[in-house]
Amino acid sequence: MVVQSLKAAAAALLAWFVAADRLGDPMAMMAPWVALVMVRATVYGSLRQATQQCAAICVGTLLASAALSVTGHTLGALAVSLPLLVLLANWPRFGDQGIYGATTAVFTLASGSVSAASVGHRLGQAALGAAIGVAVNALVLPPIHLRDVRENLAAVAREAGDVVCAVAGDLRGGDWDARTAAGWSRGAARLEQRLDTLHSARRWAQESLRLTSGVLRALRRAPSSVPAEEEDERWSRITGHVRALTRTLVIAADEDRAPAPPDGPVLRTYADLLELIAAACHAESRRLLGEPEAGGPDGRAQAVWRELHHRLQQQLREHAGREAARATVLGSLLLQAESLWTEAAPGAAREAAAGRGTVREEDDDRASAHRARDDRHVAEQPQAGRDATGEAHAGHGATREAPEGHGATPEAHDSDGATREAQDDRGATREAQDGRLAAEEGPDSRGPAAEADAVRIPPE
Repeated sequence: MVVQSLKAAAAALLAWFVAADRLGDPMAMMAPWVALVMVRATVYGSLRQATQQCAAICVGTLLASAALSVTGHTLGALAVSLPLLVLLANWPRFGDQGIYGATTAVFTLASGSVSAASVGHRLGQAALGAAIGVAVNALVLPPIHLRDVRENLAAVAREAGDVVCAVAGDLRGGDWDARTAAGWSRGAARLEQRLDTLHSARRWAQESLRLTSGVLRALRRAPSSVPAEEEDERWSRITGHVRALTRTLVIAADEDRAPAPPDGPVLRTYADLLELIAAACHAESRRLLGEPEAGGPDGRAQAVWRELHHRLQQQLREHAGREAARATVLGSLLLQAESLWTEAAPGAAREAAAGRGTVREEDDDRASAHRARDDRHVAEQPQAGRDATGEAHAGHGATREAPEGHGATPEAHDSDGATREAQDDRGATREAQDGRLAAEEGPDSRGPAAEADAVRIPPE
């Protein structure tokens, strides 16, 4: 700002020196007046506004001169020209330079005499002042606003981390209420205002790069690069998630609302999760400013995140089984925390996704290796062994069918009957032999035991 102010003053002095001392023009005051307002925030803006202002000055000068020649009176010329010039000042083609047409008409008519020579001098000095102002702005430390984008991005990251860290500290303390939640909401609103400043700086940066080639940029030791526009979009999403998080807590703190905040131990676990997010935001802020020690979340932070996230998911299931209102609030808070971590620590999220993908790929590789090994084992087994194995399985199947009786063949039934008849014949042979022995020995030789055995009670 100081540099641009000094450049504007230097342009006005240079225009007066050229117009009054070197050219001796009677309308020399027009040159420094125009040069003073031509030193704008960007080179492109200076050139655009120089064109608009010169056009407005030409229109005002010519219309005032024509009105004076028609009416012959200064008041009448003002009454004719000013309403039209003020209306024309609202034309978007003139931008914010349209009002200079009406002021030029006043100056032209106030000088008393209007002639073709005076009109020519006025227009010539306006063009001279515009050329000097644009040249000074472009050649003397041309304004390039790349640093503003980087600094505003870093400020958004830092303030986002501050808001999240404040929420974590109050949740851990446990003594927060609706007033505390309103303070978080105001912090999120200030973060959105900082985001608007970032968008404005981005527009200025894009405009400052127009019409500034490598030679002009070499005259100003400006940063060689600017963060990509994707960074603006990323931090816009982070700002939205912070706003949604604070809004959820404001609703949970309102006693007139149905949703209730989770229990104290759950909120303390959630506060630990928010502190990791705040640390990631602060690390991103330092990285944007180019600090050498800046770095994203390391492996230990990622492991802590996974552990806390798993614990909160278990507590969410427990809340869902007990009270739906608390589970609703906790689910919303957990969703916002996941979104914040994914955006604030994109490297950690990509590594976690890559790790899950690697685990799945390793599992698929192991399964494929097992299947290939089984296929090789089957292919290397001898044919005879496979035949024997098949016959054994066939015999085993026949054995299972035999006891059922439904699948047995008629020959099997005949074989069973022949076996039973052979057993009966052997029994009859033994009885015949016993009868012959008894007949030869006689009844006296059998003894009391034999006689007792001979006395049998027939079955009923």
